[in-house]
Amino acid sequence: MDDPILTIDEREAINTGRWFSSLSPSLRHDILRCAYVKRYKDGELIVARGEPPVEWTACARGAVRVSSTSISGKQITLTYVEPGIWFGDVAIFDGDRRTHDAYAHGETTLLCVARTDFQKILAQHVELYEALVRLQSRRIRQLYGLVEDLNTLPLRARLAKQLLHLVRSYGVPSLSDGREVRISLQLAQEELAQLLGASRQRVNQELKAMERENAIRIEPGGLVVRDREALMRIVDADN
Repeated sequence: MDDPILTIDEREAINTGRWFSSLSPSLRHDILRCAYVKRYKDGELIVARGEPPVEWTACARGAVRVSSTSISGKQITLTYVEPGIWFGDVAIFDGDRRTHDAYAHGETTLLCVARTDFQKILAQHVELYEALVRLQSRRIRQLYGLVEDLNTLPLRARLAKQLLHLVRSYGVPSLSDGREVRISLQLAQEELAQLLGASRQRVNQELKAMERENAIRIEPGGLVVRDREALMRIVDADN
Protein backbone atom coordinates (compact mmCIF):
# COMPACT_ATOMS: atom_id res chain seq x y z
CA MET A 1 0.00 0.00 0.00
CA ASP A 2 1.25 3.48 -0.85
CA ASP A 3 2.40 5.67 1.99
CA PRO A 4 1.13 9.23 1.31
CA ILE A 5 3.98 10.92 3.15
CA LEU A 6 7.64 11.23 2.23
CA THR A 7 10.15 10.50 4.96
CA ILE A 8 12.50 13.28 6.02
CA ASP A 9 15.34 11.80 3.94
CA GLU A 10 13.09 11.37 0.90
CA ARG A 11 11.84 14.95 1.11
CA GLU A 12 15.44 16.13 1.47
CA ALA A 13 16.39 14.24 -1.69
CA ILE A 14 13.60 15.97 -3.62
CA ASN A 15 14.18 19.46 -2.22
CA THR A 16 17.95 19.41 -2.73
CA GLY A 17 17.83 18.05 -6.27
CA ARG A 18 19.86 20.33 -8.51
CA TRP A 19 17.00 21.06 -10.92
CA PHE A 20 14.09 21.22 -8.44
CA SER A 21 15.98 23.45 -6.00
CA SER A 22 16.52 26.00 -8.81
CA LEU A 23 12.76 26.60 -9.16
CA SER A 24 10.95 29.46 -7.46
CA PRO A 25 9.35 28.75 -4.05
CA SER A 26 5.84 29.22 -5.45
CA LEU A 27 6.43 26.71 -8.27
CA ARG A 28 7.97 24.16 -5.92
CA HIS A 29 5.00 24.61 -3.60
CA ASP A 30 2.45 24.01 -6.35
CA ILE A 31 4.27 20.90 -7.57
CA LEU A 32 4.50 19.40 -4.10
CA ARG A 33 0.91 20.37 -3.26
CA CYS A 34 -0.54 18.09 -5.92
CA ALA A 35 2.13 15.36 -5.81
CA TYR A 36 1.51 11.90 -4.40
CA VAL A 37 3.83 9.12 -3.22
CA LYS A 38 4.28 5.63 -4.62
CA ARG A 39 6.50 2.94 -3.15
CA TYR A 40 7.89 -0.06 -5.01
CA LYS A 41 9.73 -3.22 -4.03
CA ASP A 42 12.99 -4.24 -5.68
CA GLY A 43 12.43 -5.38 -9.26
CA GLU A 44 8.81 -4.23 -9.42
CA LEU A 45 7.66 -2.81 -12.75
CA ILE A 46 6.92 0.93 -12.58
CA VAL A 47 5.95 1.60 -16.17
CA ALA A 48 6.05 -0.53 -19.32
CA ARG A 49 7.06 0.43 -22.82
CA GLY A 50 4.01 1.32 -24.91
CA GLU A 51 1.92 2.55 -22.00
CA PRO A 52 0.34 6.01 -22.29
CA PRO A 53 1.86 8.75 -20.11
CA VAL A 54 -0.19 9.35 -16.99
CA GLU A 55 2.22 11.05 -14.58
CA TRP A 56 5.40 13.04 -14.17
CA THR A 57 7.76 11.50 -11.65
CA ALA A 58 10.74 12.10 -9.40
CA CYS A 59 12.84 9.50 -7.61
CA ALA A 60 12.95 10.14 -3.87
CA ARG A 61 14.66 6.94 -2.70
CA GLY A 62 16.38 3.97 -4.27
CA ALA A 63 16.74 4.03 -8.05
CA VAL A 64 14.76 3.50 -11.24
CA ARG A 65 16.29 1.16 -13.79
CA VAL A 66 15.39 2.23 -17.32
CA SER A 67 15.70 -0.61 -19.80
CA SER A 68 14.81 -1.85 -23.26
CA THR A 69 14.58 -5.28 -24.84
CA SER A 70 16.74 -6.29 -27.79
CA ILE A 71 15.47 -8.15 -30.86
CA SER A 72 16.82 -11.36 -29.33
CA GLY A 73 14.73 -10.76 -26.21
CA LYS A 74 17.62 -9.74 -23.94
CA GLN A 75 16.87 -6.93 -21.49
CA ILE A 76 19.41 -4.09 -21.65
CA THR A 77 19.84 -1.50 -18.90
CA LEU A 78 20.26 2.02 -20.27
CA THR A 79 20.49 4.14 -17.13
CA TYR A 80 19.55 4.45 -13.47
CA VAL A 81 17.50 7.40 -12.27
CA GLU A 82 18.83 8.51 -8.90
CA PRO A 83 17.12 10.34 -6.00
CA GLY A 84 16.32 13.96 -6.77
CA ILE A 85 15.95 13.39 -10.53
CA TRP A 86 12.65 14.04 -12.35
CA PHE A 87 11.71 11.99 -15.41
CA GLY A 88 8.80 11.17 -17.70
CA ASP A 89 8.26 14.75 -18.85
CA VAL A 90 9.00 14.01 -22.53
CA ALA A 91 6.06 11.62 -22.83
CA ILE A 92 3.87 14.00 -20.84
CA PHE A 93 4.74 16.80 -23.27
CA ASP A 94 4.22 15.02 -26.59
CA GLY A 95 1.51 12.66 -25.40
CA ASP A 96 3.18 9.70 -27.07
CA ARG A 97 3.57 6.30 -25.42
CA ARG A 98 6.44 5.36 -23.13
CA THR A 99 9.55 4.31 -25.03
CA HIS A 100 11.20 2.19 -22.32
CA ASP A 101 10.45 -0.03 -19.35
CA ALA A 102 11.18 1.24 -15.84
CA TYR A 103 11.76 -0.98 -12.81
CA ALA A 104 12.48 -0.29 -9.15
CA HIS A 105 16.10 -1.04 -8.24
CA GLY A 106 16.06 -1.66 -4.52
CA GLU A 107 13.28 -0.35 -2.30
CA THR A 108 12.21 2.71 -4.27
CA THR A 109 10.02 5.72 -3.53
CA LEU A 110 8.61 7.95 -6.26
CA LEU A 111 6.92 11.34 -6.07
CA CYS A 112 4.34 11.65 -8.84
CA VAL A 113 2.27 14.40 -10.44
CA ALA A 114 -0.74 13.40 -12.55
CA ARG A 115 -0.70 14.56 -16.17
CA THR A 116 -3.76 16.78 -15.69
CA ASP A 117 -2.13 18.50 -12.69
CA PHE A 118 1.13 18.85 -14.62
CA GLN A 119 -0.71 20.68 -17.39
CA LYS A 120 -2.44 22.97 -14.87
CA ILE A 121 0.91 23.86 -13.31
CA LEU A 122 2.31 24.63 -16.76
CA ALA A 123 -0.62 26.97 -17.42
CA GLN A 124 -0.03 28.78 -14.12
CA HIS A 125 3.78 28.94 -14.21
CA VAL A 126 5.50 29.97 -17.44
CA GLU A 127 8.70 29.46 -15.46
CA LEU A 128 8.20 25.68 -15.69
CA TYR A 129 8.49 25.75 -19.49
CA GLU A 130 11.89 27.42 -19.28
CA ALA A 131 13.00 25.12 -16.46
CA LEU A 132 12.06 22.02 -18.45
CA VAL A 133 13.95 23.33 -21.48
CA ARG A 134 17.03 23.68 -19.26
CA LEU A 135 16.47 20.16 -17.95
CA GLN A 136 16.24 18.71 -21.46
CA SER A 137 19.31 20.67 -22.57
CA ARG A 138 21.30 19.17 -19.71
CA ARG A 139 20.14 15.67 -20.66
CA ILE A 140 21.15 16.22 -24.29
CA ARG A 141 24.60 17.40 -23.21
CA GLN A 142 24.97 14.31 -21.02
CA LEU A 143 23.84 12.07 -23.87
CA TYR A 144 26.37 13.60 -26.26
CA GLY A 145 29.04 13.16 -23.62
CA LEU A 146 28.16 9.48 -23.22
CA VAL A 147 28.27 8.92 -26.98
CA GLU A 148 31.62 10.70 -27.21
CA ASP A 149 33.07 8.64 -24.35
CA LEU A 150 31.84 5.42 -25.95
CA ASN A 151 33.65 6.29 -29.17
CA THR A 152 36.82 7.88 -27.80
CA LEU A 153 37.64 6.41 -24.38
CA PRO A 154 38.85 2.89 -23.61
CA LEU A 155 36.74 0.76 -21.29
CA ARG A 156 39.11 1.37 -18.35
CA ALA A 157 38.50 5.15 -18.47
CA ARG A 158 34.74 4.77 -19.02
CA LEU A 159 34.54 2.43 -16.04
CA ALA A 160 36.47 4.86 -13.84
CA LYS A 161 34.12 7.71 -14.86
CA GLN A 162 31.09 5.55 -14.11
CA LEU A 163 32.43 4.64 -10.67
CA LEU A 164 33.08 8.30 -9.88
CA HIS A 165 29.51 9.14 -10.94
CA LEU A 166 28.15 6.37 -8.69
CA VAL A 167 30.23 7.70 -5.79
CA ARG A 168 28.73 11.17 -6.24
CA SER A 169 25.19 9.80 -6.46
CA TYR A 170 25.28 6.85 -4.07
CA GLY A 171 28.47 7.20 -2.07
CA VAL A 172 28.35 6.40 1.66
CA PRO A 173 31.51 7.24 3.68
CA SER A 174 33.11 4.27 5.39
CA LEU A 175 32.93 4.37 9.19
CA SER A 176 36.22 2.51 9.52
CA ASP A 177 38.18 4.58 7.00
CA GLY A 178 37.10 8.10 6.05
CA ARG A 179 39.01 7.89 2.76
CA GLU A 180 36.89 5.00 1.52
CA VAL A 181 33.40 5.37 0.04
CA ARG A 182 30.95 2.52 -0.41
CA ILE A 183 28.63 2.65 -3.43
CA SER A 184 25.23 1.93 -1.89
CA LEU A 185 23.59 1.19 -5.26
CA GLN A 186 24.12 -2.53 -5.66
CA LEU A 187 24.85 -3.38 -9.29
CA ALA A 188 25.66 -6.79 -10.65
CA GLN A 189 28.68 -6.76 -12.96
CA GLU A 190 26.35 -7.59 -15.85
CA GLU A 191 24.32 -4.44 -15.10
CA LEU A 192 27.46 -2.34 -14.85
CA ALA A 193 28.68 -3.79 -18.14
CA GLN A 194 25.41 -2.84 -19.86
CA LEU A 195 25.83 0.78 -18.76
CA LEU A 196 29.29 0.78 -20.36
CA GLY A 197 28.40 -1.05 -23.56
CA ALA A 198 30.86 -3.83 -22.77
CA SER A 199 30.88 -7.50 -21.85
CA ARG A 200 30.72 -8.63 -18.22
CA GLN A 201 34.03 -10.47 -18.65
CA ARG A 202 35.90 -7.34 -19.77
CA VAL A 203 34.39 -5.24 -16.98
CA ASN A 204 35.36 -7.92 -14.47
CA GLN A 205 38.96 -7.83 -15.73
CA GLU A 206 39.15 -4.04 -15.38
CA LEU A 207 37.60 -4.11 -11.90
CA LYS A 208 40.15 -6.68 -10.74
CA ALA A 209 42.97 -4.55 -12.20
CA MET A 210 41.68 -1.50 -10.30
CA GLU A 211 41.47 -3.60 -7.15
CA ARG A 212 45.11 -4.67 -7.54
CA GLU A 213 46.02 -0.99 -7.85
CA ASN A 214 44.14 -0.31 -4.56
CA ALA A 215 41.73 2.09 -6.29
CA ILE A 216 38.69 0.00 -5.35
CA ARG A 217 37.73 -3.05 -3.33
CA ILE A 218 35.29 -5.67 -4.61
CA GLU A 219 33.02 -7.08 -1.92
CA PRO A 220 30.08 -9.52 -2.08
CA GLY A 221 27.69 -6.66 -1.32
CA GLY A 222 29.10 -4.24 -3.87
CA LEU A 223 32.01 -1.93 -4.56
CA VAL A 224 34.08 0.27 -2.27
CA VAL A 225 36.09 3.12 -3.77
CA ARG A 226 39.36 3.36 -1.84
CA ASP A 227 41.09 6.09 -3.85
CA ARG A 228 39.01 8.56 -5.86
CA GLU A 229 42.12 10.39 -7.01
CA ALA A 230 43.39 7.19 -8.60
CA LEU A 231 40.14 6.86 -10.57
CA MET A 232 40.44 10.49 -11.67
CA ARG A 233 43.98 9.84 -12.90
CA ILE A 234 42.71 6.91 -14.96
CA VAL A 235 40.14 9.19 -16.60
CA ASP A 236 42.61 12.05 -17.15
CA ALA A 237 45.19 9.73 -18.69
CA ASP A 238 42.86 9.04 -21.61
CA ASN A 239 41.53 12.58 -22.16
